[in-house]
Amino acid sequence: MSEDFRTIYRMLSILQKSMDYEHVDIRRLSADNLGITESKRKVLLGMLLKNGYVEGFQVIQYIGDQAPNIEGLEGIRITLKGLEYLEENSLMQKASRLAKGIAEVL
Repeated sequence: MSEDFRTIYRMLSILQKSMDYEHVDIRRLSADNLGITESKRKVLLGMLLKNGYVEGFQVIQYIGDQAPNIEGLEGIRITLKGLEYLEENSLMQKASRLAKGIAEVL
């Protein structure tokens, strides 16, 4: 799994765990906490929103800005599609670990 997909998985996992609370602690989604640049964080959040994995904020691209701007991140929530992504990838990781274990035995 590439680093970007690990980061996406981590972002969605944070949002899944935040479902138990009224408000998401968006500091957990900071670039520093995720170990990535702010620019990459904005791009990944934009991709997640555009593809329906998250909702509740806006991505705005101003003329002259290279990176998109994130507005209203306080309202971010994971969607059903985002939950399905986590479930599918969790199963894939388990299958991968199992296949590696079988290969080592052989």
